[in-house]
Amino acid sequence: MTTPPDVLVVGAGLAATRTVAALREHGYDGHVRVLGAEGLAPYDRPPLSKHLLDRTGPAWLADEIDADLGALADDVRLAEPARTLRPAPVGTTVVTDVAEHTAACVVLATGSAAARPAGWDARTLHTAQDAAGLRDLLGAGTRRLVLVGAGWIGAEVAGVAAAAGHDVTVVEAADAPLAGPLGVEVGALTRPWYAAAGVRLLTGVRVAAVRPDAVTLADGRTLAADVVLVAVGARPATAWLGDALPRDEGRLRVDEAYRVLGPDGPVPGLHAVGDVAVRRSARYGWVPGGHWDAALRGPDVLVRHLLGVPADPATGDDLVPYAFSTQLGHDLALLGLPSPGDVPTVLRAPDDAGFSVLWSRPDGTTTAALAADRPRDVGAARRLLAPAALPRIDPGDATSLAALRRR
Repeated sequence: MTTPPDVLVVGAGLAATRTVAALREHGYDGHVRVLGAEGLAPYDRPPLSKHLLDRTGPAWLADEIDADLGALADDVRLAEPARTLRPAPVGTTVVTDVAEHTAACVVLATGSAAARPAGWDARTLHTAQDAAGLRDLLGAGTRRLVLVGAGWIGAEVAGVAAAAGHDVTVVEAADAPLAGPLGVEVGALTRPWYAAAGVRLLTGVRVAAVRPDAVTLADGRTLAADVVLVAVGARPATAWLGDALPRDEGRLRVDEAYRVLGPDGPVPGLHAVGDVAVRRSARYGWVPGGHWDAALRGPDVLVRHLLGVPADPATGDDLVPYAFSTQLGHDLALLGLPSPGDVPTVLRAPDDAGFSVLWSRPDGTTTAALAADRPRDVGAARRLLAPAALPRIDPGDATSLAALRRR
């Protein structure tokens, strides 16, 4: 293995910042360049929704994770977005509006962008600028906020806005909140949270049109609003790659070392991490990016492989997927990756408002665990799913993951 003389990181968010930090932490002393697009120093995205109204400025990563990109990299250009990629056997070139940057190793970490269906005219929430604009619109006093989408972001914003006294309605096309990541049966367990928080929730309802002041439903109803926010997911920011690399639903397939995979195997000198990547996993097959934890921990695995550093014995290379959300006054932690065919088992104690869920394949292999308002179960789930082979667990009459762990 030959250590590259220089590394070019495309992107300036969490995955990019952690890549640069991991390079220096593991002793890399080569030249490191960074190309960003927003013109801002790296900041943390989860507070944009979780703390929309009580944190009026960005949560800078230099403070949040003690990683100052300007101090770690040799050349940082925060307002020079990549436009074109030209892979080559030796040295890949990234073209911007003002220059061509060629490096022996290129790491693609451009993150994602909020999805907005064609013809929908309303706000989205993904950047610090989006958050500032939404705060200004909500302002003081009571505003009618209509949210399209009851996923992670929609639920978080709904809870924050309702707690601040706004009139909030959430419209979801699926039959339950969080039906995408959790499935309808488990997602439905969060339905009572909306009413308890003073949020109107409409599920199984299609949207026909969206304007800044109204949402028209497919059944003809119109929901008037002072503010409309579309929160129907995010898409990997890879359109700029054109036909340079094959993609899977917009993401780049990477192997266990985060090397970008082409038709004939790894593309020389090219890596991808964070939201833009879908990585190969011995446990789960293909694991898409898109969550904060993947952007935080994935870069260390990438850099260890790149520099020939042994895997971290505590975590290994095949990271357990993890997502965390604070929504409507409740905490949710999802570990692992449930698939549509997996069967959920809800673990709930009669005197406990929280609950846990285990997902299992038909052969009994446990693939994922969810802890809702049960912080002790989060650690238990991590230990259960940590081994190289997924466990086979019979939930039996257990009422929590912690109880299973004690058996």
